[in-house]
Amino acid sequence: MESTLLLSPRFLSTQSIEFSSNVRQLIGNGNTQFARRNDAYISHHRSSFKITSFFSLGKKKVKEIKRETVVPDPDYRIPVVLLGLAGGFAYEDNLLVAAPVGLLGLFLLFQTTRVRFVFDDEALEVKVGKELEESGENVFVGGKNRWKYTSFVNWELWWPNFPILVYFKETQTKPEGQVHFFPVIFNGKQLYDVMVERAGPSKTSGPN
Repeated sequence: MESTLLLSPRFLSTQSIEFSSNVRQLIGNGNTQFARRNDAYISHHRSSFKITSFFSLGKKKVKEIKRETVVPDPDYRIPVVLLGLAGGFAYEDNLLVAAPVGLLGLFLLFQTTRVRFVFDDEALEVKVGKELEESGENVFVGGKNRWKYTSFVNWELWWPNFPILVYFKETQTKPEGQVHFFPVIFNGKQLYDVMVERAGPSKTSGPN
């Protein structure tokens, strides 16, 4: 009996040690599984964050991309033709016709040296001078000489082989639409190409 009593504490101690070891092992396994789950959770959300950040950055870059500003080159053909006609009429002593035609030719020659169509990312604007300064208000209909492409209803270029006039109608000046005519004192092909790109293809052959 005595030996049994003496061995009992040792036996209990051994069982306690084994039980404690099993508990620690169980807790350790639980912690490992928890850590693995936690790492997987963090890794997943890091990946999601990276993907989200990538797409957000992509959208931001797309928004920042703007179309380049286009300024068609000046074209002196119309004023030169008008001045030539004026000279011909003057040679025939037809001064009543020569005078107005010559004045118009001189006016357009002057305008060709200074007036520019500037096509930026969102609008067409008429500017003047080498420094492309603002042209002020429109003398005929008022308002700034700047019209957004989204307001264009229709436009035309007369005539493709030898463009003389460019016409467009916009709703920015007034809701029912405002018509504008400009002599083509710019490179006709450059003007046509940029109008198609920014305002879309022309719809009809002339203004309504």
